[in-house]
Amino acid sequence: MNTSTLLRASACAILGLSASAACALDPLSYANYDQVRTRALHLDLKADFTKKTLAGHAELSLDWLDTSARRLDLDTRDLAISKVEAIDTRGRWTPVKYTQGKFDAEKGQALHIDLPAQAPKVRIHYRTAPTASALQWLSPAQTLSGKRPFMFSQSQAINARSWVPVQDTPSVRFTYSARIEAPEGLRVVMSADNDPKATGRGGWKFTMPQPIPSYLLAIGIGELETRTLGGRTGVYAEPGRIDAAAYELADTEKMVAAAESLYGPYRWGRYDMLVLPPSFPIGGMENPRLTFLTPTMIAGDRSLVDLIAHELAHSWSGNLVTNASWKHWWLNEGFTTYVTTRILEVLYGEEVATMNLQLEQEEAIESLKDLAPGKQALVTRDPDTGSATYTDEGLAYPKGAWLLRTLEQRAGRAVFDPFLRGWFDTHAFQSVTTDRFVAYLRTNLLAKHPQVMSDSELDEWLYGPGIPKSAQYAKSQRLVALDATTAAWLKGTLPTAKLDTKNWTANEWMKFLNDIDNKADAARLKELDSAFGLAKTRNNEVAFRFYRAAVHAGYRDIRPQLQAFLNSVGRQKFVVPLYAALRANAEDRVWAENIYKAARERYHPETQSSVDKQMAAATTK
Repeated sequence: MNTSTLLRASACAILGLSASAACALDPLSYANYDQVRTRALHLDLKADFTKKTLAGHAELSLDWLDTSARRLDLDTRDLAISKVEAIDTRGRWTPVKYTQGKFDAEKGQALHIDLPAQAPKVRIHYRTAPTASALQWLSPAQTLSGKRPFMFSQSQAINARSWVPVQDTPSVRFTYSARIEAPEGLRVVMSADNDPKATGRGGWKFTMPQPIPSYLLAIGIGELETRTLGGRTGVYAEPGRIDAAAYELADTEKMVAAAESLYGPYRWGRYDMLVLPPSFPIGGMENPRLTFLTPTMIAGDRSLVDLIAHELAHSWSGNLVTNASWKHWWLNEGFTTYVTTRILEVLYGEEVATMNLQLEQEEAIESLKDLAPGKQALVTRDPDTGSATYTDEGLAYPKGAWLLRTLEQRAGRAVFDPFLRGWFDTHAFQSVTTDRFVAYLRTNLLAKHPQVMSDSELDEWLYGPGIPKSAQYAKSQRLVALDATTAAWLKGTLPTAKLDTKNWTANEWMKFLNDIDNKADAARLKELDSAFGLAKTRNNEVAFRFYRAAVHAGYRDIRPQLQAFLNSVGRQKFVVPLYAALRANAEDRVWAENIYKAARERYHPETQSSVDKQMAAATTK
């Protein structure tokens, strides 16, 4: 074994990774973390809403793994670097040389810091760009009250580098602290220990004592109030939304206890949540100690709290045990989706959990129609060379969960639950690969219970397309009964007026609308709308599915409500498919383009990028 290989093996061991080829460096990062890695980060930044920038410095405490290394390579994107300093042998901050590499559209720029000696700390003075891909700066008009501006971050997957110069890879974990200055009257919150009694005098101060990867760095600044939900849970939101948020999230403390009963202690101290303005592009982001949430989950009846269960579940799968690179995304999201169902079952019973699971599986099967076979695997055997070779992100959630559920069903919970808890316990605060999980699975489950799954079937789940034929489908008795109702309604033998929906859950409405999509005409959609006011529902999951079915059916009476929805909701899960449906029909295309022109500035940069690509692709046909 040569010196380079020995160094790589040593680095892998420290990082909690296998010393095999699976420990190849993350191709989406410029960082040389096999030679040096960040142990701690301190941020001292000032937020300027006029310039839409954060400016100040980042201080990195370093552990050197290679005794001969003298260079620190970091990830950046559109950062204006003004100075870099390092601690010299006398303990003084001394300027050092640095260069920035060629810009790459996906990865940004490498920051190369040349050091005369292995410094324990470096300090980078910088300013973010107004167009930083992780940050959205909202004007007062884009907030609920219309009085004060708002800013929030979304660092996942590789956008942390657009607001902090870091080793932006999930393979590197570090603790952090911060001091943030913000305009008077605005509260700063971070994915750290938030003090609800803090005033911001002298800057807002934070500590994160548990080591996290860079994608979990998060910040929010705005007009915020807080409510306590339980002994270790709370919620932050804009003043006009705080009461509704506190009501919707009232079961959070119970969710934490339910998860602990299955998978061991919650290791992050508090579990708080921040409900963001509507432009937040995703449902939730599992930032430790402060989950970020879309307001679209506030339905007024707690019917969409599975989203909270999912983000909480990340406290074990993802935040605690993290995919080593984004190739292994399913280790975060597939595991979390499985854990979510188990939490829901403890809290709300088997039938509710099974309904949620069946809908999840049906939507996964439906999604296969639009995915190339090569994208349908959980992970590929190809070398980890870049995102172009990665499999579909969306399918990883249900398919990964389906694999774990299959193992659970065959081994039995008495065997599988201790196995899964052991995975979390023995790999806590580590970054792992699929190979690492497979080795653990074979040693701790399959070697003792070989009948659970053969090597060939495991390979089919991991590397094959679609869902294996051996998969067992979830069947909710309520949803089975709903199938008969839906079929009768579509045939016309069950009039709309006779649909008995008074006890339907949100999941039943979602399944019904999924199943009639592209099958019911405009007249039938109008009947449903007249009878049940679906175009005005407060449940955004139901509203989205109704609007999508209405667009496909050519039911245009709902255009005012659909326009209001697209103007007020920025969640990509809803926005992107609705624009796609509208663009597919010539009669709706111009209307959709005009709506998007007006609504675009309200969307997060990630959402803008998705819809921009869609619009550009559609116009070339």
